[in-house]
Amino acid sequence: MAESFDLVVVGGGPGGYVAAIRGAQLKMKVALVEREHLGGICLNWGCIPTKALLRASEINHLLHTLDAYGFAADNVRYDFAKVIKRSRAVAGQLSGGVKHLLKKNKVTVFDGSGKLAGPGKLTVTAKDSKTTELQAKDIILATGARARALPGMEPDGKLIWSYREAMVPEVMPKKLIVVGSGAIGSEFASFYLNMGAEVTLIEVMDRILPVEDAEISAFVRKSFEKQGMKVLTEARVQGVRKSGGGITAVVEAGGKVSEIAADRLISAVGIVANTENLGLEGTKVKLERGNIVIDEMCRTGETGIWAIGDVAGAPWLAHKASHEGIIAVEAIAGLHPHPMDVLNIPGCTYCRPQVASVGLTEARAKEKGHEVKIGRFPFIGNGKAIAMGEPEGFVKTVFDAKTGELLGAHMVGPEVTEMIQGYGIARTLESTEAELMHTVFPHPTISEAMHESVLDAYGRVIHI
Repeated sequence: MAESFDLVVVGGGPGGYVAAIRGAQLKMKVALVEREHLGGICLNWGCIPTKALLRASEINHLLHTLDAYGFAADNVRYDFAKVIKRSRAVAGQLSGGVKHLLKKNKVTVFDGSGKLAGPGKLTVTAKDSKTTELQAKDIILATGARARALPGMEPDGKLIWSYREAMVPEVMPKKLIVVGSGAIGSEFASFYLNMGAEVTLIEVMDRILPVEDAEISAFVRKSFEKQGMKVLTEARVQGVRKSGGGITAVVEAGGKVSEIAADRLISAVGIVANTENLGLEGTKVKLERGNIVIDEMCRTGETGIWAIGDVAGAPWLAHKASHEGIIAVEAIAGLHPHPMDVLNIPGCTYCRPQVASVGLTEARAKEKGHEVKIGRFPFIGNGKAIAMGEPEGFVKTVFDAKTGELLGAHMVGPEVTEMIQGYGIARTLESTEAELMHTVFPHPTISEAMHESVLDAYGRVIHI
């Protein structure tokens, strides 16, 4: 006999567990199927533990620049094993927290892999091969994604790392190659650089952080290089050679081929949706570029089957997955939720310097036919940033010249990942420059640079 539920969620990541809890809040009988870790990749092997590592690297950088603040310390050193151990402890604490939240909301958790077995049916196979049959009118697929592997550069867990190995290394590499300069690659490059490694960052596109505004990308590259990182753009790895305890990458850039030797190589070249072994064959669920196709309410082409998060495509962000989980469950409950505007989803990269953005870049706004007004404000003009000793970076805002609509906002510098939500709220509320100008920002704060950037777009900037 199949166990019957109102809702079954497959995948316990930031999309799946949030969907399960929201379903329980709406008085549904909910089951959650997870094959590995509650909290998913984000909590266990992504967003959270990497931020713990990056925090450690920030402290290491600060300890080596104490003189600027009037301090001195001798024989500064770190225990790399403890740095890694703390990161894993943070992830473990939060994973346990998710387990508690699910129990508190009376969500039944099944350990194993879920596979569709006909309309409204799902088979759960545990690691010991024991199977359980579940039945529900609605099933949400939230199975996430995994690291993409390039032919000839597949992670081997020793010399070539994916993000997983990069988070739990046994030794600190002296020389490191990072292939791919998106958020994951740039964060790992920044972490290892600030922990003392010699880092080479390789990107096939014409600039690093290619989804960001071009000015932001250029600033981050300049900052990375100033810190000692070697950055190669429009570069391709033609092959790798492993020898002894090291690896050599053969790289073509600018029409020249060179060899770069290192202790380890991190492959950060994107992700692939986990759509295999879900039983999609014979259903009306469609795939496009490997991702499940959904409508604005997260419905697939098969009645009763929904998909959220990374498995449903870009942007591949935890907070996007969580919000889609809410949308899907509320649609199932007949609450008529608002569709999600992906342009209102902030993106954050926690390298040094931090990067945050929401909405359209300047180039994309112009491509869409907007006449734009651009505002910029550097942190060197911000009292709090100077007092903190972090005056590098700037805020850039993009407005529609005719309507005053905030089309996009882009920031690089101290704590900008904590500030971007202000512009996110402004876009959600459909604010114009008028509301932003009339908002009173507290002094002294780094956030004042946001206000000044808006003022600058309209010729009213005060402090620069």
